[in-house]
Parts: sequence; structure tokens; C-alpha cells
Amino acid sequence: MGKTIRDVADAAGVSTATVSRVLAPENSRPVAEKTRLRVTAAAEKLGYRMNYAARSLKTQSTMTVAVVFPELANDFFMDVAEGIERELNSRGYTMLLSSSLNSIEEEKKRISMLSDRMIDGMVVIPAGSRGEHLQSLADQGMPMVLVDRIVEGAEIDAVTSDNEGGTFMLTRALLADGFKRIAFVGGEITVSSARERLSGFARALAEAGIKPDPSWICLGGMEVEDGYKRMGSLLKKRNPPEAMVAVNLLVHLGMERRLLDMNGSGPNGPRPKVVIAGFDESRYTPFLPACRYSASQDAVGMGRCAGQRIIEKIQEKKAGHFEGEKNGERIIRLPVTISRSENGAVSKAAS
Repeated sequence: MGKTIRDVADAAGVSTATVSRVLAPENSRPVAEKTRLRVTAAAEKLGYRMNYAARSLKTQSTMTVAVVFPELANDFFMDVAEGIERELNSRGYTMLLSSSLNSIEEEKKRISMLSDRMIDGMVVIPAGSRGEHLQSLADQGMPMVLVDRIVEGAEIDAVTSDNEGGTFMLTRALLADGFKRIAFVGGEITVSSARERLSGFARALAEAGIKPDPSWICLGGMEVEDGYKRMGSLLKKRNPPEAMVAVNLLVHLGMERRLLDMNGSGPNGPRPKVVIAGFDESRYTPFLPACRYSASQDAVGMGRCAGQRIIEKIQEKKAGHFEGEKNGERIIRLPVTISRSENGAVSKAAS
């Protein structure tokens, strides 16, 4: 016969309420460390396992937060997920991770399916530019936080980076090095982070009194193959740009690969020397030959911040203070750090 919470309480010499506070601490008063150790030792010795299904029916809470990202094969998204999980785990919550496959329709299916699983809250990196379906779920009482991107048609709390400020500083660093013919590569204008980065690029050029060549703003895509194609198109120009700002790491990698595939020569003669300033710094940055500057986002910090906010909203709902998203969204923007890469080494240049 399985052990009960009463058996654990008797073995530890405490009340059943104390055992509950130790084993399910998310909505209870703190317990003294000695008492906590005594209870956990008793539970382990008896082989007691909490019946979470029964507890969920009683408390109307599964202690689970669903996380929906556009894709999982992306280092940045996984770093964000790590930050979310760290925060949730520290508070007794479990993360349920899912991918929308960069599809708005798939995103709608996933959030509908997950909301039917009696989750306590949801963290989403939106796949598209519109968020009416997210707003509808939030209006029904689902605590929700967006990460990395902000969507139209929804007023939902979001945690993102200072995208505009980051590309402003990247572009300004290139200008300070004497570059004037600077291109912006990659990005879907419907994605808020890409749109903000383009805005920072344009602002830096405007402040320097430079009007960019429209053909040097090469939008389209956020993946490696997009960077590869855009770089190829730019290098075919008779007078190609001498410096470029990459919208994200994947586009940057594609641009670097295109340069390597040219084997020292281009369509118009010897391969031009190109300097790249890329948004997103990673463990691979020191190995990218053309990289001069990179903007580092605190992806794990973004995740932890989103985790903290979703727990706050869940607790507000439990306390009866949660009213959906009727008071407008709260946008938290984390700063980025600019680094300079020289001869395979990366050093901090500005923040």
C-alpha cells in the first residue's frame, strides 16, 4: 500500500500541513530549514510520491507553464528556454516546451491544445506579427508573457532586448571605423525585433548625415540560407558595400559561409574585403573571419525575467487580482553589449 502524507508527517514528527508546505511550497509560508530537511528525509525513506493529478484537481493548478517557441533548433531560443526553466524550477514549476514550427496556424493549434491541459500560464515567442489569438486567450484568464517579439493586436507583457539601441551602437561603431557604405542584411519587417534593429541602423546613419542606398537594405528571412543569398546579391554589385550589419546570428553565419565559398574571388574579380557587425554574439563568434563587432543579448536573463513575470501573473490570478491584460502591456527591454572581434579574440567595446 502506498504511503500517504499522514505517514510522512508521523515519521517527521510534524503536521500534514507542514509536509504540504515543504513538498508543495509554491503557495505556502516558508518552512525552517531543519524542518524541511526532516520532512524530505522522511518522504525519501518512505518512498512517498505526491499524487500530482489528485492535487491538481483539488488546487486547480498543475504547477506547469507551457512555453511555445517558433523553433527548437536555435541556440538563442534554447538559451531563453534555459533561463525560463531555471526560474520555474526554483519556484516548483515545470516547463512544457513546444514548437510552432514558425507557423502562425501551428502556433494557434499548439496554444489551444496546451491551454486545454490545465496549464497555469504560458510564455510565447510569437511566430507572426499579429496576436489576436494570444489576446483572446489572455482575455479568458490565461496568464501570458511574450519573449523577444511584440505583436500587433495584443496588449500582453513582454520581455525583449534593446534591439534598436543594439544596432544603433553596431552601426555607430562601423561609422567610427571610417566605413560609410554600410548595408543591412536579413530580417522580416513583420517581426518586431527585426523591425527595431533596422530602425536602429537607420537612426545611426541619419545622425551621421548618411543616406543609405535603398538596394543595400536587403530584407528577407532570418535563417542561414537567407544570409547566404543576401550576401551573394550584395557582392554582385559593381560597387558593393564595405561593411554590413547582420540582423541575427543565423543570417550572419550564412553571410560568412558565402564569403568562404568564394575561395578568394568574387563575380567581379578578387573577393572584396567585407566587415560584418552581427546582432547576437555566440560561442562561434571568434571563428567568424569577417566579424568586426557583435551585439550580445542576455538570452538566459530574458528567460529568467519572463519566468519571474509569468509566476507573478499566476500568483495574481490565484489571489484574485488578475484581470487579463486590461491595463495595457508592460514591456521590459534588457540592454545588449557590443563586443569587438580581432584576430579570433572578442573583447568588450561598449554597452
